[in-house]
Amino acid sequence: MKLILTNDDGIEAPGLRALEYALENIGELVVVAPECSQSEIGHQVTTKAPIGFRKISSARYGVSGTPADCARIALTVFHPDADWLIAGINRGGNLGADTYISGTVAAAREAALLGIKAIAISHYVAENREVDWSLAARRAALVLKKLIDSGLEPACFFNVNLPHPPDGFPDPPVSFCALDTMPLAFRFRREGDQYVYRGNYHQRPRQPGRDVDMCFSGRIAVSKIPLEMADTHHTGK
Repeated sequence: MKLILTNDDGIEAPGLRALEYALENIGELVVVAPECSQSEIGHQVTTKAPIGFRKISSARYGVSGTPADCARIALTVFHPDADWLIAGINRGGNLGADTYISGTVAAAREAALLGIKAIAISHYVAENREVDWSLAARRAALVLKKLIDSGLEPACFFNVNLPHPPDGFPDPPVSFCALDTMPLAFRFRREGDQYVYRGNYHQRPRQPGRDVDMCFSGRIAVSKIPLEMADTHHTGK
């Protein structure tokens, strides 16, 4: 089984390394990731300029493009025979409305559009705390293996968010849940002729039983996101 790994935090990000550790015994890994951070860039793609790449090794490429670019190049040029694309582990949650903004989620969505099974995985970061990436890798391995073994029907992809419980807590349970549909709470502060974004991610609204609520409550939130524009009943006739 061949797995393409990518992210939006850049090829040197610790979350990507943690993802490699999580999957090292599951399949053949090929990393195709942005050369630098492309966080919160959404599903932007490059069509009017060349996309540079750097071959670091036979199984590692740095790409001067977006996460969606990485998915496109990986799955149509480098390794069109890939079985899955896994994007992450993003430093910071990608829950609910975040899925429209996230480059990590966009890479998985692009893979699904290309007919490849895909998972986006992120790690919520609690206020004033840092991520233990070795622990994140272990927890990611458990849920990712379960999802890969379960398979995935066409025209959808998985979005996974690891919680950030206090140190010493047992491994969190997995909850399959819908995306939260509440908008993010934010405001803008005026500074002269500029407006500065202000928001508190940790105090965002929570719909009971949906992904924000599950993750903030200390559970691994797994959502199956459909490609709503895909007509799965189309016969081609």
